[in-house]
Amino acid sequence: MVFKRLFNRKEQNPVPSRLWSLPEGERVYAIGDIHGRLDLFNRLLADIDADDTARAQARTTLILLGDLADRGPDSRGVIERAMDLVVSSDNIVCLMGNHEELLTRVWDGERSSAGTFNRVGGRETLLSYGVTPEDYDQWDLGEMTEATSRVVPEAHIDFLRSFKDWHQMGDYLFVHAGIRPGSPIEDQDATDLRWIRREFTESDADHGVMVIHGHTITENIDERHNRIGIDTGAFGSDVLTAIGIEGTERWFLET
Repeated sequence: MVFKRLFNRKEQNPVPSRLWSLPEGERVYAIGDIHGRLDLFNRLLADIDADDTARAQARTTLILLGDLADRGPDSRGVIERAMDLVVSSDNIVCLMGNHEELLTRVWDGERSSAGTFNRVGGRETLLSYGVTPEDYDQWDLGEMTEATSRVVPEAHIDFLRSFKDWHQMGDYLFVHAGIRPGSPIEDQDATDLRWIRREFTESDADHGVMVIHGHTITENIDERHNRIGIDTGAFGSDVLTAIGIEGTERWFLET
């Protein structure tokens, strides 16, 4: 029941015929919120590789829209898989989500963030780093904060801190949560880029770009005239979604 309440069930608006595009010779795949589902992440990466190989040659960029950790069973595995991807390719972009922000804050000893971290999947994350359920369940927030800095490797935290807040290619802007309507991207607050919800998702404003985002879970791909949401709740739905873009064409891949 908790999972079902996370869904935004608002009906989609019709998508007008305006053509958004990438520069010639560029292809992009962007993956929504993974949330510890290494199994789905690996499956979708294989599907992307097959799809990319079947198409004409292009310079392909992979963008992870953030929220690699929490809720699902293998946050550590997802982070390490993403680290391997970045090492093996120059064309990987990782964006900072609100869950990366929470994890780094708790790792820094910020107890004020520990309660939120606990509520949104911190338990599953720390279990993936070797904490036992018995230990976790008896800790107070202070003990949980201390354990986070002890069991999560500094290299993983440094990797998360390296994530970008946004990435633009052609007419497409990629962010984790969204943008504040009416504000240029250079003036956007990082908190909005990682946390904003209704002020963005309910806006009909023309942002001047097509915004590709995650963060707000919908049962199906949420394609609007000014944004496309691809967080399909993988941790509970088993559906991890990617969008593919080339020229004026868009397509979707799902587990």
